[in-house]
Amino acid sequence: MYKVKLFDEEHEKDLERAVNAFLAGLKEGQLMDVKYNVAMMESEGEQIYCFSAMVIYRT
Repeated sequence: MYKVKLFDEEHEKDLERAVNAFLAGLKEGQLMDVKYNVAMMESEGEQIYCFSAMVIYRT
């Protein structure tokens, strides 16, 4: 069976830490793929970033 784990952070280093912590708990051969995305929007003159990742793994 395959599953996904979604991550969404405002800072890229926070995303990196969260994904690395999750990956550390996987066993050899469970990781299938990692999809990464960055979205940016402007609100009240301020740029807001959203860093996200989807980890696809076997259970």
